[in-house]
Amino acid sequence: MSWDSYIDNLIAQTKDASGTAHCDKACIIGLDGGAPWTSAGHANAFKLQAAEGANIARCFKSKDFSVFMASGIHCEGVKFNFLREEDGKLVFGKKKEHGAVTLQASKTAIVVGHCPEGSQQGNLNKGVGVIAEYLESLGM
Repeated sequence: MSWDSYIDNLIAQTKDASGTAHCDKACIIGLDGGAPWTSAGHANAFKLQAAEGANIARCFKSKDFSVFMASGIHCEGVKFNFLREEDGKLVFGKKKEHGAVTLQASKTAIVVGHCPEGSQQGNLNKGVGVIAEYLESLGM
């Protein structure tokens, strides 16, 4: 099964009333180890480096986000400032001129979305949440 269609679905879920999408790239990684579920070949793939995915997965698996607080959330070589965490399942980050990231865990995966500078992170949060909650409903 190709997980890449979930990227398109996530982006579609971030559209506002005018039809503007507030996500430009996304990915899904495994909660155990951070291996990519979506491929880097998708046009809107958020291409995390292996160490970035592993670090994100480690923080979510342990529900210890102190690494993000101290060192930021690293995605595609960019250090996003940690904003906050909710319920051990949801993390928000932002970097001026680089936009924002939202990460949400399901039982076995972490959905990662990015919105460009000037877009609304609230819409991104909605899209990431829809996919993470769908995976959760499947027991994943």
